[in-house]
Amino acid sequence: MTYEDHLFDLCQRDDRLVVMTAENRAAIRGLPDRLGDRFVDTGIAEMTLVGAAAGLALRGRVPVVHALATFLTLRAYEFVRTDVGIAGLPVKLVGYVPGFLSEANGPTHQAIEDIGVMRQIPGMRVFAPSCNDELLAGLGDVLADPHPWYIRFNDKPARVEHTDGFAIGRAETLRDGDEIALLVHGTLVGQAVAAAEELERAGRSVRVVNLRTLPPLDIAAVLAAARETALVVTVEDHLNTGGLLSQVCELLVREQTAAEVLPLGLDTWFRPALLADILRYEGFTAEAIADRVMTRWHARKATHA
Repeated sequence: MTYEDHLFDLCQRDDRLVVMTAENRAAIRGLPDRLGDRFVDTGIAEMTLVGAAAGLALRGRVPVVHALATFLTLRAYEFVRTDVGIAGLPVKLVGYVPGFLSEANGPTHQAIEDIGVMRQIPGMRVFAPSCNDELLAGLGDVLADPHPWYIRFNDKPARVEHTDGFAIGRAETLRDGDEIALLVHGTLVGQAVAAAEELERAGRSVRVVNLRTLPPLDIAAVLAAARETALVVTVEDHLNTGGLLSQVCELLVREQTAAEVLPLGLDTWFRPALLADILRYEGFTAEAIADRVMTRWHARKATHA
């Protein structure tokens, strides 16, 4: 099933749902004809879009708002914070082409700080699905939740089998191991699982944890990874500041839990290219992730010898 079809089905079940966009219709092209006046396009005016969504939410609607991720989270940030966040309105913000999915776009169109800025808003929750299957599995729960949400839109085909049903705040353990833990979300989940397979062929025991919502972070899963493995690796197509790495480190400090952490994230904008080339150039293919982890593993073994 497509995102558009699933969203339409959810709209049919809940007449509070209103679909909105700032001229970003790639994933919802057929909805204007299907939803009629429950579809609103403000044009390229993200601030107006969010302000209008807040107004509709105040009147009992649940707006599902679509725009390019970087403009939705940055250009409209004050409106998200003030109109949606302070009021705690159930507006659902769907950011298109986040992280590496922006591919050939340059820095102005790359949302690599989106999780960091969104989670700074008290009460805001973040959903980072790894594929279309996970997006559809979690969408109903996210839309029904009374909190405001930011969704890192990802309708790519699944690269791994998801056997654990979606639940807000609960991570999915895709592989179990007791030496190395790969904590990952979104687009890079498939690469992380393939990297774990490479590492296991090299004799390592590797856990892969798919953190689908962040926040709410699965505190138990992260602490278990820190306490039960020797090396925790965060893997994300986001800046190292503000995203998964920051949340993991903040949690470890709060819980007074020591862990060796290897961050595999971004320190600046990535070079525009097709996704496969970005993964190679930036060091996020399965092979590159495995090599970077093994380099750290050998270094720590030498230190502790």
